[in-house]
Amino acid sequence: MTEKPNTEKPGAGEIVLRYFAWLRERTGVSEERLTLPPGILTVGDLLLWQSQRGHPFDQAFAKPEAIRVAINHTHAKPAASIASAREIAFFPPVTGG
Repeated sequence: MTEKPNTEKPGAGEIVLRYFAWLRERTGVSEERLTLPPGILTVGDLLLWQSQRGHPFDQAFAKPEAIRVAINHTHAKPAASIASAREIAFFPPVTGG
């Protein structure tokens, strides 16, 4: 069965989190919509929060330095603000060859 992506825009206060490759496999989630707790202001804050969510997120986000993040389809560093984010994607480093 193929999972159909939800193309609706998130509601007020909601953000779409998307998980790719081994992050999707380890969490068992390809996408979720949620309202983040107060105090999650940067990519680094979000990565830390993900590692504290409990199983299976604690294992998937145990090494945040191995995870790349994109905010609204633009790569972002840990200090980047997530204030304008409608969508945040998590994925492993990508190499070419």
